[in-house]
Amino acid sequence: METIKLKTTVNCYHCLSKITPFLNEIKEISDWSVDLADPDKVLSVSGENLVISKIIDALSRAGYSAVKIR
Repeated sequence: METIKLKTTVNCYHCLSKITPFLNEIKEISDWSVDLADPDKVLSVSGENLVISKIIDALSRAGYSAVKIR
């Protein structure tokens, strides 16, 4: 299993509810979370055969942006 970390424009729990259906539709993701306490609002995504562009596109469709940080 691999983990990808991305800096996002997600800001609050309402934002989390907006991105949830978009991230949950990506079958390669087994788990994800956003650290709202972190100034960069880091999204950690775990799974197999993850494609960063697919994750970024899902966030974009929800109205948010992200860039890989680690």
